[in-house]
Amino acid sequence: MPAFRSDFMNDFAARGHLHQATDAEGLDSLMMKGHVPGYIGFDATAASLHIGNLTQIMRLRILQSHGHKPIVVVGGGTTKIGDPTGKDESRQLLTDAVIDANKERHKEIYKRFLKFGTGPTDAIMVDNSEWLDKLEYIPFLRQVGRHFTINRMVAMDSVKLRLEREQPFTFLEFNYMILQAYDFTELYRRYGCRLQMGGSDQWGNIVVGIDLARRTDNAELFGLTSPLITTSSGAKMGKSVAGAVWLSADMLSPYDYWQYWRNVEDADVGRFLRIFTDLPIAEIERLEALKGSEVNEAKKILANEATALAHGRPEADRAAGAARQTFEGDGVSADLPTVTVPRADLAKGIGVLALFTQAGLTASNSEARRQIAGGGLKVNDQTVTDEKANIGERNLSGDGAIKLSLGKKKHVLVRPA
Repeated sequence: MPAFRSDFMNDFAARGHLHQATDAEGLDSLMMKGHVPGYIGFDATAASLHIGNLTQIMRLRILQSHGHKPIVVVGGGTTKIGDPTGKDESRQLLTDAVIDANKERHKEIYKRFLKFGTGPTDAIMVDNSEWLDKLEYIPFLRQVGRHFTINRMVAMDSVKLRLEREQPFTFLEFNYMILQAYDFTELYRRYGCRLQMGGSDQWGNIVVGIDLARRTDNAELFGLTSPLITTSSGAKMGKSVAGAVWLSADMLSPYDYWQYWRNVEDADVGRFLRIFTDLPIAEIERLEALKGSEVNEAKKILANEATALAHGRPEADRAAGAARQTFEGDGVSADLPTVTVPRADLAKGIGVLALFTQAGLTASNSEARRQIAGGGLKVNDQTVTDEKANIGERNLSGDGAIKLSLGKKKHVLVRPA
């Protein structure tokens, strides 16, 4: 790891975030001189952010922790285009109403991780639709478009890979890199922003943004990229058996979020403690040195700290307690994720396939059927062997719930409404 003078650059590298820098020495010097505004952009393509986005939010958190100013750019404008990076096909175009709804939900997530306000190191949140929606096409082409060559644009990975695969690449998407580059220039003009951060797949977009600001404003800007996070087995970070690991509690319960971190691969514990928690490096080094069954204690700490950041310490403690009671106690905890069904339906009985699907443990009746064939589903800790079984009031336990389990790690309580 290279040696830096600034606390920010040293911590950024020590926590595994540093992949490439446009001018590491120059940025390191800049970080020693005062409060540096830096930004990351987030498009509003889904109703919630997920832990793939969290890697970026944590980088802004590090920036703020070392006395600099995070700028969260909510991509109200760029979402209307769709980032083609890493995509084999065009993104579905969202309506303005959907984009606006997604943006509002995302704002509450950013506030959990960053301190917003008017102070020199307080984060600010801006929407690039403020300037992108007002652009006039011909003036924009003359003032900005003339600085981009088709030669360079088609050499960008986001374009080149799509063309090599002979996948359609629309003119709409082709404009995305120009708009992202213009964002950096506009942020420099409005807020004195000197730094853009992003995943390693954003390197090309960041570089052209720096080049644009140099040409139009004679500005010296900087870029940092971070490795794209995968698990040790090569799986994409942020995917669970049930799908994306969302940061909104109504899309993934705090208990299931806690369980995601508790069940990471042993080889990933130290790396994820660095990236997704605020624990001191010395403590992380102690935890990642644990061997054998002691690694489970490090995983619990990872789950506790990551969940506390995303959902608050009380929710993390409840999730940890629910897991402890489920796996080490009597097998049932009131703090497990809960779904309700009409009591009349339980009185009649609900097919086991439909109930597991309704509870969100299986994606379909067909998947539930496959899980039963493999011995993967349990009702009140008893393995389900009959796919035609009905579950009803007779299955309610003493505390008035039915415990459904998928494998050893995923559980849901069903209660009558």
